Amino acid sequence: MGMLSVFYKTPFAALRGRRPTVSVLRLYGVISPFGSPLRPALNLAAVAGAIERAFEPKGIKAVAVAVNSPGGAPVQSALIHDRIRLLAEEKQLPVYVFCEDVAASGGYWIACAGDEIYANANSIVGSIGVISSGFGLKDMIAKIGVERRLYTSGEKKSLLDPFLPEQAGDVDRLKAVQTDMHADFKAHVRKRRGSRLAADEETLFSGEFWTGVKAKDLGLIDGLGDLKSVMRQKFGDKVRLKVSEPSRGWLRRRMGMGSPETPVVSDNWASSLIDAVEARALWSRFGQ
Repeated sequence: MGMLSVFYKTPFAALRGRRPTVSVLRLYGVISPFGSPLRPALNLAAVAGAIERAFEPKGIKAVAVAVNSPGGAPVQSALIHDRIRLLAEEKQLPVYVFCEDVAASGGYWIACAGDEIYANANSIVGSIGVISSGFGLKDMIAKIGVERRLYTSGEKKSLLDPFLPEQAGDVDRLKAVQTDMHADFKAHVRKRRGSRLAADEETLFSGEFWTGVKAKDLGLIDGLGDLKSVMRQKFGDKVRLKVSEPSRGWLRRRMGMGSPETPVVSDNWASSLIDAVEARALWSRFGQ
């Protein structure tokens, strides 16, 4: 019986081994350095393990990355992108990126990790720019009778404090930082997309966003299509898609919590509510 078992299993194992395999990496959610088991975010610490696992299997033909993000922290966007590119070059594997609902701002920064980028006709792509927002609360605390006490060492330490009147010099300083960051973003897109960019920089780098159809015309993506269909076109109908996802952690698994992009209310409900509102605001900028 043991010999029969070996006889029947070996051919099937061999056939299975001959099927081309592509690793699939899913990067979903708002990009932020802040996160916890109860309030996860898309950042390098959260996805480094999944990225490593995606490039780990022997004999894979490529890594396909599904991106669904309205953006967020520029540093984390760059760190995730750079880790993907580091492993792609180390393993000598092509990377194909698929923009889902949104790959905007930092989401598009990550998408540029792809040797080729694809999207749905109605995906939102682009928003190559830098944004900063806040509130001016000085009148509010005066109305409710709160006295603010602020002590600093360094004349610019209270720059853009929301409880102080806005200063023109502070705004100029912030804009100078944004200009530097925007220049880095533009250089990144130029380097990764090169001659495929098909529009003037004033249009491409204005912070505007487009549908997948228009993004293809502008050279921001290479084609229209979904992950499974494109991988079948490239590697045949028998291609195996092996999914690598960020770990949800023990507590999230025990509580039956969903994927990393799902907002979760923790015991610190006020902070969770603010996080959820900010995340919702980012998505809603792109009609999501």
